[in-house]
Amino acid sequence: MTNNDLVHSWATWQYAQSLSRRTVTERADTVRRMGVWLDRDPSHVDTDGVVSWLAEAGPEWKAATRHTFHSHLVAWFVWLQKMGHRQDNPMILVGKPRRPRADPHPIADEHMPRLLAQRMHKRTKVMILLACLAGLRVHEIAKVRGEHFDLVGRTFTVVGKGGHRSTLPLHPLLVEIAWTMPRKGHWFPANSTRSGHVLPRSVGTIIKQVMVRAGVPGTAHSLRHWYGTTLVDSDVDLRTTQELLRHASLATTQIYTKIADHRKANGVDRLDPFRSASSSDSGGAA
Repeated sequence: MTNNDLVHSWATWQYAQSLSRRTVTERADTVRRMGVWLDRDPSHVDTDGVVSWLAEAGPEWKAATRHTFHSHLVAWFVWLQKMGHRQDNPMILVGKPRRPRADPHPIADEHMPRLLAQRMHKRTKVMILLACLAGLRVHEIAKVRGEHFDLVGRTFTVVGKGGHRSTLPLHPLLVEIAWTMPRKGHWFPANSTRSGHVLPRSVGTIIKQVMVRAGVPGTAHSLRHWYGTTLVDSDVDLRTTQELLRHASLATTQIYTKIADHRKANGVDRLDPFRSASSSDSGGAA
């Protein structure tokens, strides 16, 4: 079986496990990139080859990128073992790259009015509002369809990572916008793609261009971080925020929710080293 046949078979196997097209494609791309850089069949790469690629192929890679590529290779070599295509697993001796602490990076509140006041096409503004008022990721924005919205019930349906489908409440501003958008079909169609909708990276680029013109630092994903952070800062509990962000775990939600300095200060101000004495005094007085 050739290299391409193996990667194709791996992709088919992953789809059978209900993994998303995005995940399958990114994993396959990583494996092929490694093979090209090493000029070797990726199914025959040894530990030294993996280490060389992770260390030298992309000296400019961020630690998070290297960590992601490592996880893709782990999945690849585990599958090769399961299917009997090789006996050993070179990843056992590679070790896991350090994953940097992920801090939230929301757009600052004072930048939001400036961003929304920037002159832009209507569809660009809709993309931005979907990111900051619904917390959608760029690949979710790209696939938005009119059928996803219930304007009477004020809800919308989104298919997120792993194909998970969620029905969430609509912000009033998005209800108003939705009435002006197509009730059927893609909101952001693209003639040049077989999928029928604009590419996710195009959504990110379009939003980023407006942010640059407005002098607002960050990326399209920073709008999703603003969404999560603002929910918490508005006294929405973390569990509800998790549901709205559609995270599988609270640990992931915490990455998206920056606690405002004034909330930290208020929390510290509530500390009372004499509260036990106060409690005793009140008990005695009773």
